[in-house]
Amino acid sequence: MTQLKMLSADDKLAEIRRLYFNASKATIENDLTKALDLLKSMETEDERERATVFMEGLSEMRRDWERERAPKSRPGGGGASRGGAKKSARAGAKSTGRSGAKKAAPRAGAKSAGAKAATKPRGPKR
Repeated sequence: MTQLKMLSADDKLAEIRRLYFNASKATIENDLTKALDLLKSMETEDERERATVFMEGLSEMRRDWERERAPKSRPGGGGASRGGAKKSARAGAKSTGRSGAKKAAPRAGAKSAGAKAATKPRGPKR
């Protein structure tokens, strides 16, 4: 582990901020490691909260760049990509605007909207 100089809380935050703005695909792993070391060295929760937005941003950048590196599925959607079938099933169930899209069948024991309406007490007519 790299020894860190004695920095003030503001200096640590400024360094995390610098790492965030200068991060690239090639440096993200090292930048995130340095930022985590700085975050761990902060003494109070208030100091760490001020760095949260930059830490989340670094993490999101790494996640996005890792997705770009991941192998792409074959054209035509017939590939054996991880979770492809689940995503397709979920997308079809959520989408109601597509022509010809079928609604997912209700689960066993689930009440339909009509059944819920029938069991609710109704108020007086106006």
